[in-house]
Amino acid sequence: LSSFLCFDQFTRSYRSFGAHRQPDNSLVFKEWAPAAEALFLTGDFNGWDKFSHPYKKKEFGKWELHIPPKEDKSPAVAHNSKLKVVVHTKEGERLYRISPWATYVTKVNTSVVYDWVFWDPPQPYMHKHPRPRKPRSLRIYESHVGIASPEGKIASYSNFTHNVLPRIKDLGYNCIQLMAIMEHAYYASFGYQVTSFFAASSRYGTPDELKELIDVAHSMGIIVLLDVVHSHASKNTEDGLNQFDGSDSCFFHGGQRGEHPLWDSRLFNYSSWEVLRFLLSNLRWWMEEYRFDGFRFDGITSMLYHHHGVGTGFSGDYSEYFGLQVDEDSLVYLMLANHILHTVYEDCITIAEDVSGMPTLCRPVQEGGCGFDYRLAMAIPDKWIQILKEFKDEDWDMGNIVHTLTNRRYGENCIAYAESHDQALVGDKSLAFWLMDKEMYTNMSTLIPMNPIIDRGIQLHKMIRLLTHGLGGEGYLNFMGNEFGHPEWLDFPRVGNNESYHYARRQFNLVDMDHLRYCQLYAFDRDMNRTEDKYGWLAAPPAFVSTKHEGDKVIAFERANVIFIFNFHPTNSYSSYRVGVGPSGKYKIKLDSDEIQYGGHGRLDHNTEFFTESVPFNDRSNSMQVQNIQIQKMRL
Repeated sequence: LSSFLCFDQFTRSYRSFGAHRQPDNSLVFKEWAPAAEALFLTGDFNGWDKFSHPYKKKEFGKWELHIPPKEDKSPAVAHNSKLKVVVHTKEGERLYRISPWATYVTKVNTSVVYDWVFWDPPQPYMHKHPRPRKPRSLRIYESHVGIASPEGKIASYSNFTHNVLPRIKDLGYNCIQLMAIMEHAYYASFGYQVTSFFAASSRYGTPDELKELIDVAHSMGIIVLLDVVHSHASKNTEDGLNQFDGSDSCFFHGGQRGEHPLWDSRLFNYSSWEVLRFLLSNLRWWMEEYRFDGFRFDGITSMLYHHHGVGTGFSGDYSEYFGLQVDEDSLVYLMLANHILHTVYEDCITIAEDVSGMPTLCRPVQEGGCGFDYRLAMAIPDKWIQILKEFKDEDWDMGNIVHTLTNRRYGENCIAYAESHDQALVGDKSLAFWLMDKEMYTNMSTLIPMNPIIDRGIQLHKMIRLLTHGLGGEGYLNFMGNEFGHPEWLDFPRVGNNESYHYARRQFNLVDMDHLRYCQLYAFDRDMNRTEDKYGWLAAPPAFVSTKHEGDKVIAFERANVIFIFNFHPTNSYSSYRVGVGPSGKYKIKLDSDEIQYGGHGRLDHNTEFFTESVPFNDRSNSMQVQNIQIQKMRL
């Protein structure tokens, strides 16, 4: 019990570090700044006096300041007032810093630097709904609050709560992965250059509005994951962690090891007790204060290796994963983070973004694994983009597609996805745009005949997503808007595009126009998720692939007693086509991508029942009976 209490206190250090009001309305401020000569607190409360409130130096580089309440017993620092830590270095410099533990930071339009704001509302938001239990099958809607509106502006937490959550619920997703929540000074960084690790981004609204978003999602039975960035941090000094105490190190490695060669960011020193305190407490802060249900850990490949994956290919040979190139400090941190999260929060979900294929990443810590629940199947979207860019329809390789979708270690769960935010960013294109390109501007209306480009694009968009959903992993992910074939790409306001928000938005209004075919793609995505919810193939063992016919361009497999059949041939349809099935009996079509409501041609009679028949099947060692089902005009 004693060890657990110490463990609990260490990983909830946000209760003592930063700024805290005590029951008697006195205030306690605490920081870790080992290289500092002196620390002072300044702000609205003392007229920005730089010397009136000095911190007291404690052991191990820690500093504390106690401020008694005013004469009327109210706190000396009011809610929503601005603060700064004044750091005096041994070299005689005076630096102005934001507390690394700041829970709310804001920026006025005329400024380029964020301000630390003391967040202590008199009536903080109280969660009303319990966390949902961990879902059997994980269907993730990857989301960015700021672009979640058709309007050319930064959207709000409240907009997401009232306008986007109902869509996600209707679509059948049971999990939201929220990007760009941890405060980041540069909006166009997509949230991956974090400046304040404990602060929810103020550009979308207040902390209480984010809490309401998560609470409402919970009321709908939807869990919420945070896209957490512990792989690196912004180089900003005045409103970031960099050089907080005036030194090159503090939270980071000093010298070259502390800088990422491509990202122009700082790299944490995971061997430091205080860095472990900061990062582990950060995870628990988001779980406790905001009631997130887990995390998607960004940039894991960069953490796992001293080379950060830069200029390195991974063939799957074990020598690439076990050697001096592995950063053991980072690896141990990830194991420790997963152990703590899964010990304290039974239903917590953690997902690793790793492109290297590190073995045991998703095995329990008790087995010597890293402890993640899932890893992203990052080869799948790359494969689809490669196929669309480089191959004619008649040259698609069925065996290669199936190999890519099934090439994962048994016992290590994967999140499959046909595209994520990476594929939507400027410089690349979404699947829909690769398939239909400029035709989407003029030929998506149902009031005009569907031309061949739109016809091909709509059918392949559905088939690619369903094949990935059924065969590619133990979970599924979709980036917001891509479910209905969102046109164009994603680009945040920056100097290079004249600070335009035109591409930094999601045009949900397109789905609401019944005469546009976007609503047909939306309907298919919705029914695909609902069908999975009924049959649970994501939670089932890996599929048995019975057919991958190169000439016919047919793929067929069975998973969770559901038969998936895909005809990728650009010109041929087939009648009386036999595919292998397991259980004998009667089969009915439950989801047909060729239905008219999904933008198809309605060539199948859904009242038809298909019956199995036994036929001999011989392999090299024995003979067995395989049941076969006859399908006419197959196009699923």
